[in-house]
Amino acid sequence: MDPHAVTSLDHLLSLYDEVMPVAASKSTDRLDAPTRAFIAASPFCLLGTQGARGNHITPRGDAPGFVEVLDDHRVMLPDRKGNNRLDGLRDILEDNRVSLLFLIPGVNETLRLHGLATISTDPELRARCVAQGKTPTTVLVIEVREIFMQCAKAFMRSALWAGQARPEGVPTMGQLISAHKKGGIDPAAYDQAAPARLKANLY
Repeated sequence: MDPHAVTSLDHLLSLYDEVMPVAASKSTDRLDAPTRAFIAASPFCLLGTQGARGNHITPRGDAPGFVEVLDDHRVMLPDRKGNNRLDGLRDILEDNRVSLLFLIPGVNETLRLHGLATISTDPELRARCVAQGKTPTTVLVIEVREIFMQCAKAFMRSALWAGQARPEGVPTMGQLISAHKKGGIDPAAYDQAAPARLKANLY
């Protein structure tokens, strides 16, 4: 056994500083206007699932807006044609807890969404997801349980979008956190202070 293995929550917490105040309460369960705008601008997300055969992360992508917000608490993800392994869908039949991580090229922040998924063959919903003349066999309807923003540090370290401009109209981290917290922070002040704050805590 590894003598350096961390095997308890108390040990884990002792190794790290306290949770940053904004991070401790930045989540929501409602698809507010800034969150909807971020999802609408995203052409790519990762779907995380878990089942009896283990955990799976699968890439999902299409034109921005391919994940559609149905109402304040539900999103819809079409299942585009793939290799028919159906790893994620098999998992959902066993455990319908899922996660989505939304990315936007040129944007260093990501949006995390956790919820409960249903695999649907609803003809009306499928018809709303037609692309290139093809209707998806199924869609995932995901009931949101938690949404929050992930900061820019990972993308800054990796320089993944280096040289790529941030698309116009994508909500900022400050705007999204303010919406998720239902106020309590000044979005403009938060965004203005972000570069120095992130640089100081990058490593």
